Amino acid sequence: MSGTAQIGVTGLAVMGRNLARNFARNGYTVALHNRTTSRTDALVEEFGGEGDFVAARTPEEFAAALERPRRLVIMVKAGDPTDAVIQEFAPLLEEGDIVIDGGNAHFEDTRRRERELRERGLHFVGAGISGGEEGALNGPSIMPGGSAESYASLGPMLESIAARAKDGTPCTTHIGPDGAGHFVKMVHNGIEYADMQLIAEAYDLLRSVAGYSPAQIADVFRSWNTGRLDSYLIEITAEVLAHTDAATGKPFVDVVRDRAEQKGTGRWTVQIALDLGIPVSGIAEAVFARSLSGHTDLRDAARDLPGPVRKPLDGPAAAAFADQVEQALYASKIVSYTQGFHQIRAGSEEYGWNVDLGSVAAVWRAGCIIRAAFLDRIRAAYASRPELVSLLSDREFEQEISAAQDGWRAVVAEAVRQGVPTPGLAAALSYYDGLRADRLPAALTQGQRDCFGAHTYRRTDREGSFHTLWGGDRSEVETG
Repeated sequence: MSGTAQIGVTGLAVMGRNLARNFARNGYTVALHNRTTSRTDALVEEFGGEGDFVAARTPEEFAAALERPRRLVIMVKAGDPTDAVIQEFAPLLEEGDIVIDGGNAHFEDTRRRERELRERGLHFVGAGISGGEEGALNGPSIMPGGSAESYASLGPMLESIAARAKDGTPCTTHIGPDGAGHFVKMVHNGIEYADMQLIAEAYDLLRSVAGYSPAQIADVFRSWNTGRLDSYLIEITAEVLAHTDAATGKPFVDVVRDRAEQKGTGRWTVQIALDLGIPVSGIAEAVFARSLSGHTDLRDAARDLPGPVRKPLDGPAAAAFADQVEQALYASKIVSYTQGFHQIRAGSEEYGWNVDLGSVAAVWRAGCIIRAAFLDRIRAAYASRPELVSLLSDREFEQEISAAQDGWRAVVAEAVRQGVPTPGLAAALSYYDGLRADRLPAALTQGQRDCFGAHTYRRTDREGSFHTLWGGDRSEVETG
């Protein structure tokens, strides 16, 4: 078998199969491999007319089918299965060949794999791919990390299959070295968790406080999707809420169990944020909200606890409240992205990646799950001010937050009054108020730490580190 394929895909489940078809549709000859050869045969039989495929039965045939430098895309389950595939194929490759992991790998695993394969003369690219099976086929957002040399060879191919923003720019770019791509994809998913939680809370408020039906709320979300909240998640929310269950005739949302599952990337985002010391409270509350929803034993035990009885609004009051919910949702969404980009900046500094935040926003404008109209404004904000510390410091976003905050506060207050849980909206508002406060109660916290553990503190009136002798005359000593 001669090396005629420009790229190969091993692992032909839904994502791998669709990615292979996407490459073929864009004019590339694609080598195919799967541990179960029936999947390879099925793809060629069903979709062979879409382009040029080379079916390989063995790893040896697969490697031989690829032109040099070989570009081998792995689309298998993250973790040990990915390591197993790498160990199987690496001995068949030669110096300069490129191994691409398109799964949802932990970025630390990607850093390790990149280092190990680099020692063997091979390039390893950890490519975060967002957009689900539809995106894989028709154009995803792709976040590749790895060497600049590997992107020079692989990048044009990724650019040809990626989604395109409205200005025609492909939604992929070289994110940075080793694990940068998978790190950015992880944070993307963390923002996705927060975005979905905020939308769910908005739905709950419109139903529990405004008294709207799911069909009416679907209309509200459709209206919002024509304005500044224009996004894929708002669009599909309207679709889900408008759907009627065929078996019962009830709104679809009423026949789905209220237990949200998760695959782990949101949890990783929070864990790594803690390691970096970055506050991502909105993302954390979204992860915890999913966790709480699954603890049915706790929820069953607490259903009779006292609390306010919800009294839905009506008429003009309900409509006014819906407008305030839009303001709260938009402001909280900005906070979620602010926290996510802060984490990317911190990760970039920690690992020496030099990630361009404006380019990240540009890559997310189409193809991915969190694609939204205002990402182009985020891209522009970082393009004009690369040193921008926080999106909340951008003049346009600052003005919008200022205009929205009265409605935001009213919504959170009404939610508390009526006993509607809004961990995402409330956490976003607390984060905002924490940033704008002249002084935080952390001064008292630091005093407590010094009192019980002699952890020292710093003063506002002079430099140095100090400790108070709390058990005696409470005199102060300078410690450094």
